[in-house]
Amino acid sequence: MSRIAARFAALKAEGRGALMPFLMAGDPDRATSLAMLRGLPAAGADLIEIGMPFSDPMADGPTVQLAGQRALRAGTTTASILAMLRDFRAGDDTTPVVLMGYLNPVLSYGAERFCQDPAAAGADGVIMVDMPPEESQELAPYAAAAGLDLIRLIAPTTDDARLPGVLRAGSGFIYYVAITGITGTASATGDELARAIPRLRQHTALPIAIGFGVRTPAQAAEAARVADGAVVASALIELMAATLDTQGGATAGTVQAMLGQVQVLAKAVRQTNIN
Repeated sequence: MSRIAARFAALKAEGRGALMPFLMAGDPDRATSLAMLRGLPAAGADLIEIGMPFSDPMADGPTVQLAGQRALRAGTTTASILAMLRDFRAGDDTTPVVLMGYLNPVLSYGAERFCQDPAAAGADGVIMVDMPPEESQELAPYAAAAGLDLIRLIAPTTDDARLPGVLRAGSGFIYYVAITGITGTASATGDELARAIPRLRQHTALPIAIGFGVRTPAQAAEAARVADGAVVASALIELMAATLDTQGGATAGTVQAMLGQVQVLAKAVRQTNIN
């Protein structure tokens, strides 16, 4: 059983959903990013999503875009991200880690090599934001061969005719994009999520995590209650970014600010039973 499947199964047995914080690799620098990554499991992260910075992140709002720009200025590359993941795995062999990125850098790196190297470094899954399922053959065979879950994104606009085929091709879990738009700009209501998630469950037995617009502890708890997990990104990045100095560098409070908010989010999620 993969780390992702094992973690969701364990959480289901506990009767609660997962908290999946997002961390932009290399933001604001490698050492700070690694310190946050290492601290996330103890702070309450059940799974971790690591962003791979890209110069043209079409799905990301201003907060995540700025995080990616800081990471790129700090010299973050695919190789340095994998090195950071290997360092993390030296002390944690159980927390599932998912890489999120865009297809252009992957194709530049080499699709087969991209799947082999992250799997060897300790990644459990990948999310390609701009790769439609119809074009997933660019990556899917290599991901399967390497044992990486290729996690599908489902939007509110995915219609009933297309939904079964998209869901059928996924593995690991389903990432439900709760809003129509870019990250960090709006939030779905509880009623909207309560209508959307049962529709997905008709077509998949995979766990469902809700992201895009999950910002507060209450929203994370609601997402974990109606689905199987909550992804929190922009709100954490904003909190961390507020601690940076005038040059965009880390300060003494940067790591703890981010981890402290993860603790608050985790407490809210853990007090909520899943449906």
